[in-house]
Amino acid sequence: MNYSKIPLAQTVVALCKWHGISNVVISPGSRNAPLTIGFTHDDFFTSYSIVDERCAAFFALGIAQQTKKPVALVCTSGSALLNYYPAISEAFYSNIPLVVLSADRPKHLVDIGDGQTIKQKNVYGEHVHYSANLKLDLRAEANNKITDEIPVLKSIENKLERFLGLQKDIQSYNETELHEALSISEIKSGPVHVNVPFDEPLYERLQEPIIHPKPYKLEEAKGHINEFELKSCADIWQNAKRKMILVGELSPNTVEQQWLTEIANDDSVLVFTETTSNLHHSDFFPGIDKIIAPLNREDFKDLQPDILLTFGGMVVSKKIKAFLREFKPKHHWHISLFNANDTFFCLEKHFKVRPNAFFSQFFSLITHHVKSNYKSRWLTVRSKRRKAHNAYLETIPFSDFSVFNILLKSLPKYSFLQVGNSSAIRYTQLFQLRKDIKVFCNRGTSGIDGSTSTAIGAAVASEDRTTFITGDLSFFYDSNALWNNYIPNSFRIVVINNEGGGIFRILPGHKNTANFNTYFETKHHLTAKQLCAMYGFEYLEAKSNSDLDDCLKSFYTTGNGPKLLEVFTPSKRNDEILLEYFNFIR
Repeated sequence: MNYSKIPLAQTVVALCKWHGISNVVISPGSRNAPLTIGFTHDDFFTSYSIVDERCAAFFALGIAQQTKKPVALVCTSGSALLNYYPAISEAFYSNIPLVVLSADRPKHLVDIGDGQTIKQKNVYGEHVHYSANLKLDLRAEANNKITDEIPVLKSIENKLERFLGLQKDIQSYNETELHEALSISEIKSGPVHVNVPFDEPLYERLQEPIIHPKPYKLEEAKGHINEFELKSCADIWQNAKRKMILVGELSPNTVEQQWLTEIANDDSVLVFTETTSNLHHSDFFPGIDKIIAPLNREDFKDLQPDILLTFGGMVVSKKIKAFLREFKPKHHWHISLFNANDTFFCLEKHFKVRPNAFFSQFFSLITHHVKSNYKSRWLTVRSKRRKAHNAYLETIPFSDFSVFNILLKSLPKYSFLQVGNSSAIRYTQLFQLRKDIKVFCNRGTSGIDGSTSTAIGAAVASEDRTTFITGDLSFFYDSNALWNNYIPNSFRIVVINNEGGGIFRILPGHKNTANFNTYFETKHHLTAKQLCAMYGFEYLEAKSNSDLDDCLKSFYTTGNGPKLLEVFTPSKRNDEILLEYFNFIR
């Protein structure tokens, strides 16, 4: 087997293997050649080559989203690793494990005018859980042994390292830093950065390794609940008549069914879920905006909970955030093994465990359910809203709203839905999806960048039929995502093309002016047709509800490659139809 001759490259590859990091996304370059040689010549690793580093990082994010295991990113020095930053920040706020392995110049070649060099040390700042800055090796000789002979000493720092320990200490330091970084990525389920300096020559190889890393004890992510604190909360819980559970973004099958049933059996509990919560029960309340948007102040006072219990990731609904910030609960408790966001400015307790562990202990302390009409009152409201929702759909013309209604009903059974940000996820939130559909969206930072790349990475990792629904600006922004040799034939993209950022028409401000069209809505007349021809996607288009119905008859059928359906909607009607919706259901 081929190994890089550089001990540091061997160490990085060996320890990634030791930590079980099997997926590696590589962007081509020269300085990272030692790592590329190591990863691509070892059958343990599945290596992907993605040219555009921003797309590569989101592609890796999609893989990690599905596997729940760290994915390694390998790039050359210079601006390459800066292109990872959007995906790194998304991973940080979405608790998705990524390991950035950035190749670097030796220290003496940084800031002297050499090409492809920037200050790479700690470049991601507070958006990673750990930054490891490894040390440059002394050279390995052809006899496969580490030499004690000093290479040309080019700086005082090199000389100091020579006298402070030579290669043995450097090797020990690098192994320790690598183990720490890789462990933290897994334990904290987030991104870490490992900066790896290499000196030339970069392409020399060996048939046998010359390093043998020491064993390392891997810690486990464990939570702990204070029993006294939990008992105190249980006492408050079982005597409160108005309790609300709000669930943010959550992976499918995170919460065991017995706890969902336990919660649903309590008449004093409302469970508000989002499309991205992936939780389903007949007594829960999906479609949050549909329920609370028409409420007046008296209604909000009736809805205001005594206790708010939250778990899961970011919440999409702005309306529920505004409501709970003004009508604060007396108690807000959050369940998460990782972080707790004080979204409503009243967070009281953070239980640092996973939801199943919390509910297992918590419900063992609950002896009775208090009598309450809280849930029954709001189930009546939910029923009225759903009837009004269906009635409104019968009245509207072809538009974004009608398109989402048709699309979401058409999704293949037991498939994955990836949703783009901005208007795409907000429209999706208004509909009740089937239980067999698993939903994902990049809500950590809620950016439109990288949604397509993430969806493709997720489709590759899950091996399940995946449909990606996105807006036109998000799609064109990330069009390099299609420059990818790994896209499954079953992958489907739906682009809602309303010729600009339609969501800005819904927000307050002057519309139908040249300034608005150019700088907010960013009007355009682009189409995905030529991109599909270039990247080998089968292309379909629809400009009416009947067109859409016809396209969907063949859209999900097996083909020779992935397919893209572009739906052209009337940009100047969409906002009116959506805003009128909330008036109608009122």
